[in-house]
Order: sequence, then structure tokens, then C-alpha cells
Amino acid sequence: MRDGVKSALTLGVLCLVLVGAGAWGWQALTEPLPDNAPPPLCTDTTVAAGTDVFRDQVAVSVFNGSTRSGLAGATMEQLEERGFVGADTGNAPRRIRGVQIWSDEPRNPAVRLVKRQFRKAAVVPGPEGESLGRGVVVVLGQSYSSLREKEIEKVTARADATFCSPPGS
Repeated sequence: MRDGVKSALTLGVLCLVLVGAGAWGWQALTEPLPDNAPPPLCTDTTVAAGTDVFRDQVAVSVFNGSTRSGLAGATMEQLEERGFVGADTGNAPRRIRGVQIWSDEPRNPAVRLVKRQFRKAAVVPGPEGESLGRGVVVVLGQSYSSLREKEIEKVTARADATFCSPPGS
């Protein structure tokens, strides 16, 4: 083969490779970015009456309504060690005494299960129009000392109920 034909053929093949690489690069450049958003911590889950609700199905948020530093975080760690799914922690908008679970549904099995982890916890409606955290919201007051020693693993739903549960649980 003559040198001129070899050069033309080589140049043609290289041009085809360049066009192919350019097309692939353009496709990769204009492709949408992958969704790196984490999955939601919990979604509303409905259980029928008579269904057992376990700790790993319940998301809990703990807030400090006392003057003691680190109370919410330490209690959240203890609840997570017991198998609950930790959601939010922080300071409560006001000081309280004892332990309050902010919920409008005292018979909800998730609320009952969390309540049974504490001594003398009261279920009360939270401040109107204020959403403090995800899942069951616990507010610890100045007189709170510790969780109950007895770990309650599950409760049975007395009626159909909906609560915030981790996906897939």
C-alpha cells in the first residue's frame, strides 16, 4: 500500500475515534447528576390492631428541657442502644420538669413503647403549630434521672395506628 493511502486511512480512523469519544463525552457531560440525597430517616407506617410494634420500628427525637448540658444526647445514645432509631436531638423551646412525650396520640403504640422506657413520663400535646422533631418526641426536664432498668421490647397496637418508622422495618 502506498504511503499516501496509509496516511489517509490512519487519519480517517483517528477522526472516527475522535468523533466517537466526543459523542461519549457530550453524553456524560449532559447526563443528570446522581441523586446523593440520603433516604428519609422514617416514613409514615400504618399498623393494624393486634400487630406488635418493636423498638427498631420506632424513630425517636430527644430534647433537653433542663439546664443540664448533654442530657438529650446521652439519653438518645441509651435509647439507640436499646434498639430505637435515633432521629433528632437538641434543646427544647422551654424548661420542663420530669419527662414529657409530646404527642396528640397517647394510645399510639410507638408513643406507648417509648413512654414505657421512662419512669413517670407524661404524654402531653406539644406546643401548637410547633414540630420539634421526627418520630416520637421526648422532652427531658430537670428532674429526669435515667431510663427504666427494665427494657420493654415491644407493645401491641390496640387499634390501627400510624407512626414514623424507618423504611423497610
